[in-house]
Amino acid sequence: MSSPIVRENVQGEVYVPSAKARKRALKQDLTGYAFISPFVIGFFAFTLIPIIMSLYLSFTNYNLFAPPKWIGLENYKKMFTADPRYWQSLKVTLIYVFAGVPLRLGFALLIAMMLNTASRAVGFYRSLFYLPSLIGGSVAVAIMWRNIFGDEGIVNIALSFLGIPGVRWFGDPTAAIWMLIFLSVWQFGSSMLIFLAGLKSIPKSYYEAASVDGANAWQKFIKITLPMLSPVILFNTVMQTIAAFMTFVPAFIISKGTGGPMDGTLLYSLYLYLQGFEFFNMGYANAMAWIMLIIVGILTAIIFASSKLWVHYEADGGK
Repeated sequence: MSSPIVRENVQGEVYVPSAKARKRALKQDLTGYAFISPFVIGFFAFTLIPIIMSLYLSFTNYNLFAPPKWIGLENYKKMFTADPRYWQSLKVTLIYVFAGVPLRLGFALLIAMMLNTASRAVGFYRSLFYLPSLIGGSVAVAIMWRNIFGDEGIVNIALSFLGIPGVRWFGDPTAAIWMLIFLSVWQFGSSMLIFLAGLKSIPKSYYEAASVDGANAWQKFIKITLPMLSPVILFNTVMQTIAAFMTFVPAFIISKGTGGPMDGTLLYSLYLYLQGFEFFNMGYANAMAWIMLIIVGILTAIIFASSKLWVHYEADGGK
């Protein structure tokens, strides 16, 4: 086996580069290593090593002020058998994900279809509708959202104007989680832009041919738009599902860091934060993080597995 420096040409002759050529090659290699070193160092320092440490700490009793003590599977055993708030946080999070993600994607697709025109004002409206996604995760917006849904907030005023009794958004656990879901739906801008790009890629000739065949708008949507847009829907579904599990700021601000009322807004990430930085059960919080990773991985795998039934690619002949 020849070395990367000593090579053979087509005629089988051995070529041994000079010392100057070897020095130049080594300099080029070192230059390449220097350019990729920030990524390599950052990956090890801020990704790989923290992941390994998190896995280790999930098997320990660690309170941030004393060295971690190995306790094996006790954190996981406590999580599944002796912590009712954990199951409540998981329940609230699943409601938030399975209700919020479809509503968010449906609303984003609706707005994208409305903006899929040749109007001169479309650019302005795209920016306007995308704006909530830029500021939607901020503390200021969460505070504003809390005021909007207050007992004397604009939402209850609007309901009273329609003759509907006001809702105690901060007193009813079921109503409280819907505050977070509505905020999630309001942040539809990124999904909208991705849907809009997908809609732009659908050839207009398909719709023209369908019109000639007498198809109405609903039939065009079902037979053309959805199948052609299904890869984009898959991408948005996966990304928004992962993002929904990571939601923290709105739940923390709206519930004032408690997950109330009656743990109605106790999202998984909020409870993880409380365990780690309020109760100083950092080992338990790391165990929760790994279970969240497993749950998200399973849901993502299910979405990808089911995509064989509803995602259509032109390269595969529409299958």
